[in-house]
Amino acid sequence: QVQLVESGGGLVQPGGSLRLSCAASGFSLGDYSMAWFRQAPGKEREGVSFIEKSGRNTYNVDGRFTISRDIAKNMVYLQMNSLKPEDTAVYYCARGLWLVAGSRSAHEHDTWGQGTQVTVAS
Repeated sequence: QVQLVESGGGLVQPGGSLRLSCAASGFSLGDYSMAWFRQAPGKEREGVSFIEKSGRNTYNVDGRFTISRDIAKNMVYLQMNSLKPEDTAVYYCARGLWLVAGSRSAHEHDTWGQGTQVTVAS
Protein backbone atom coordinates (compact mmCIF):
# COMPACT_ATOMS: atom_id res chain seq x y z
CA GLN A 1 0.00 0.00 0.00
CA VAL A 2 1.51 3.28 -1.14
CA GLN A 3 1.28 5.90 1.58
CA LEU A 4 2.73 9.28 2.52
CA VAL A 5 2.48 10.68 6.04
CA GLU A 6 3.56 14.24 6.84
CA SER A 7 4.59 15.53 10.24
CA GLY A 8 6.42 18.45 11.80
CA GLY A 9 3.89 21.22 11.31
CA GLY A 10 2.76 23.56 14.04
CA LEU A 11 2.78 27.15 15.25
CA VAL A 12 5.92 29.19 14.65
CA GLN A 13 6.74 32.88 15.05
CA PRO A 14 7.52 35.05 12.01
CA GLY A 15 11.18 34.64 11.13
CA GLY A 16 11.31 31.20 12.66
CA SER A 17 12.04 27.83 11.10
CA LEU A 18 10.36 24.45 10.75
CA ARG A 19 11.39 21.13 9.29
CA LEU A 20 8.60 19.03 7.83
CA SER A 21 8.96 15.29 7.36
CA CYS A 22 7.24 12.91 4.95
CA ALA A 23 7.39 9.18 5.65
CA ALA A 24 6.96 7.12 2.48
CA SER A 25 5.89 3.48 2.42
CA GLY A 26 5.01 0.95 -0.27
CA PHE A 27 7.63 2.20 -2.73
CA SER A 28 11.22 3.37 -2.99
CA LEU A 29 11.95 7.08 -3.15
CA GLY A 30 14.71 6.36 -5.63
CA ASP A 31 12.10 5.42 -8.25
CA TYR A 32 10.01 8.59 -8.08
CA SER A 33 10.25 12.33 -8.07
CA MET A 34 8.80 13.92 -4.95
CA ALA A 35 7.36 17.31 -4.10
CA TRP A 36 5.93 19.55 -1.43
CA PHE A 37 2.77 21.57 -2.09
CA ARG A 38 0.78 23.89 0.13
CA GLN A 39 -2.76 25.21 0.24
CA ALA A 40 -4.12 28.13 2.23
CA PRO A 41 -7.86 28.64 2.86
CA GLY A 42 -9.56 30.06 -0.23
CA LYS A 43 -6.48 29.61 -2.39
CA GLU A 44 -5.39 27.01 -4.93
CA ARG A 45 -2.81 24.39 -4.13
CA GLU A 46 0.65 25.56 -5.13
CA GLY A 47 3.99 23.86 -5.50
CA VAL A 48 6.75 24.69 -3.04
CA SER A 49 9.73 22.40 -3.60
CA PHE A 50 10.58 19.53 -5.92
CA ILE A 51 13.21 16.81 -6.16
CA GLU A 52 13.88 14.64 -9.22
CA LYS A 53 14.10 10.84 -9.14
CA SER A 54 17.87 10.88 -9.03
CA GLY A 55 17.85 13.23 -6.08
CA ARG A 56 20.59 15.26 -7.72
CA ASN A 57 18.33 18.03 -9.00
CA THR A 58 15.96 20.09 -6.89
CA TYR A 59 13.87 23.18 -7.42
CA ASN A 60 12.53 25.49 -4.74
CA VAL A 61 10.00 28.18 -5.63
CA ASP A 62 11.33 30.27 -2.77
CA GLY A 63 14.92 30.19 -1.58
CA ARG A 64 13.74 30.01 2.03
CA PHE A 65 12.60 26.43 1.40
CA THR A 66 14.82 23.41 0.78
CA ILE A 67 13.72 19.88 -0.11
CA SER A 68 15.85 16.84 0.67
CA ARG A 69 15.50 13.07 1.05
CA ASP A 70 16.97 10.12 2.89
CA ILE A 71 16.72 6.98 0.76
CA ALA A 72 17.74 4.64 3.58
CA LYS A 73 14.94 5.95 5.80
CA ASN A 74 12.45 6.47 2.94
CA MET A 75 11.92 10.03 4.15
CA VAL A 76 11.47 13.37 2.42
CA TYR A 77 12.04 16.65 4.23
CA LEU A 78 11.20 20.30 3.76
CA GLN A 79 13.35 22.80 5.62
CA MET A 80 11.59 26.15 5.95
CA ASN A 81 13.45 29.22 7.17
CA SER A 82 12.56 32.89 7.70
CA LEU A 83 8.88 32.03 7.78
CA LYS A 84 6.27 34.69 7.10
CA PRO A 85 2.56 34.87 8.00
CA GLU A 86 1.72 34.33 4.33
CA ASP A 87 3.40 30.92 4.55
CA THR A 88 0.50 29.75 6.72
CA ALA A 89 -1.10 26.78 4.96
CA VAL A 90 -1.56 23.04 4.97
CA TYR A 91 1.59 21.47 3.54
CA TYR A 92 1.36 18.27 1.52
CA CYS A 93 3.92 15.70 0.45
CA ALA A 94 3.29 14.22 -3.01
CA ARG A 95 4.70 11.50 -5.27
CA GLY A 96 5.23 12.20 -8.95
CA LEU A 97 3.93 9.97 -11.73
CA TRP A 98 6.35 7.16 -12.59
CA LEU A 99 7.25 8.52 -16.02
CA VAL A 100 7.79 12.04 -14.72
CA ALA A 101 11.33 12.81 -13.67
CA GLY A 102 10.18 15.98 -11.96
CA SER A 103 7.11 18.17 -12.28
CA ARG A 104 5.77 21.34 -10.71
CA SER A 105 2.18 20.42 -11.60
CA ALA A 106 -0.13 18.90 -8.99
CA HIS A 107 -1.81 16.94 -11.80
CA GLU A 108 1.40 14.98 -12.39
CA HIS A 109 1.46 13.61 -8.85
CA ASP A 110 -0.51 10.48 -7.98
CA THR A 111 -0.15 10.01 -4.23
CA TRP A 112 -0.67 12.58 -1.51
CA GLY A 113 -0.25 12.69 2.23
CA GLN A 114 -2.92 13.94 4.61
CA GLY A 115 -1.19 17.28 5.05
CA THR A 116 0.30 19.03 8.06
CA GLN A 117 -0.77 22.48 9.24
CA VAL A 118 1.82 25.25 9.42
CA THR A 119 0.77 28.47 11.13
CA VAL A 120 3.10 31.47 11.20
CA ALA A 121 1.93 34.05 13.73
CA SER A 122 2.93 35.92 16.86
